[in-house]
Amino acid sequence: MDYAKLGRTDVSVSRCCLGTMTWGSQNSEDQAHEQMDYALGRGVNFWDTAEMYASPPSPETQGRTEEYIGSWFEKTGKRHEVVLASKVAGQGAAFGGLSWMRKDGAVTRQTKAQIDEAVEGSLRRLKTDYLDLYQLHWPDRRVRVFGGQSFKDYDQDFESFGDILEALDAHVKKGTIRHVGVSNEFPWGVMKFLAESEGPRNGGGGLPRIASIQNAYHLANRTYEYGLAEIAMREQVGLLAYSPLAQGQLTGKYLNGALPAGSRKALYNRMQRYEGPGSQEAFQAYVNLAQAHGIDPAQLALKFCDARPFVTATIIGATSMAQLKTNIDAFDLVWTDDLEDAVNAIHARQPNPCP
Repeated sequence: MDYAKLGRTDVSVSRCCLGTMTWGSQNSEDQAHEQMDYALGRGVNFWDTAEMYASPPSPETQGRTEEYIGSWFEKTGKRHEVVLASKVAGQGAAFGGLSWMRKDGAVTRQTKAQIDEAVEGSLRRLKTDYLDLYQLHWPDRRVRVFGGQSFKDYDQDFESFGDILEALDAHVKKGTIRHVGVSNEFPWGVMKFLAESEGPRNGGGGLPRIASIQNAYHLANRTYEYGLAEIAMREQVGLLAYSPLAQGQLTGKYLNGALPAGSRKALYNRMQRYEGPGSQEAFQAYVNLAQAHGIDPAQLALKFCDARPFVTATIIGATSMAQLKTNIDAFDLVWTDDLEDAVNAIHARQPNPCP
């Protein structure tokens, strides 16, 4: 397993990051523990979760994923071997409020009070006294997230970037958070956070600097390359690529209308982000390419992400041990110029059908 520095920090994280959002919905606690045992044994020391998980979000499963991780830490005593990341929810107005996530029933926001509540809740469930990376799950302002097709407005009602960083900084000073990051963010937001961390507030340069950006990135969605990739490389705020398999679409398992029993599409019917015009043609082309080179389609998709210079880590997710092993094995593949040329040719014909 190869490792990379997390932003400008001295933390080394595995290039393969263990995603956890199915634990507590599609995976039991025992299955989650088995995945953690295996991944750590393969050198995967970077794990990502969120206060909202399991997915899909619901009041019944909220926080359960963190509880499963916490029980594993308690059982194994291996918290010190893991670089652990979690997230706080963003503005919930566009998602029905998500008021069930807060004790007072408030719409989720990234205010100091809500960040405090979220951090304390995650620490309690995870049975740890610190988080290596704490991320803003999506912005506190209304923007196009999770595959939405347009900006609804430019509403100015959002927490200021400086206030959010100050709220996070209080936890950095306490030692409950070591580093901070963003997720589902845009170039303007990333640069605003960087400017605030380097600005005059808090004595100048005293606010935490974001170390990472966790956004969707895969063969059928390379929009990250248009603005954020340059920021990632010039500012050392690397990408944590989520959904690298387009929720399984790039494995080929849904091609030609297939609906495997137990799959996320069969269980939850939440795949619309990956079913836009041209998507099936693109998925078929990438699967055909993998097969022509004797590569598992999932491994082609994962290694594509891993081969990008602006990617710090690629977040995998699996509901079975066979999937987990296949995914981790992908990071041992060699990415060739022929593969690069071939995926770029497909991208030129079918650019970003699943943004």
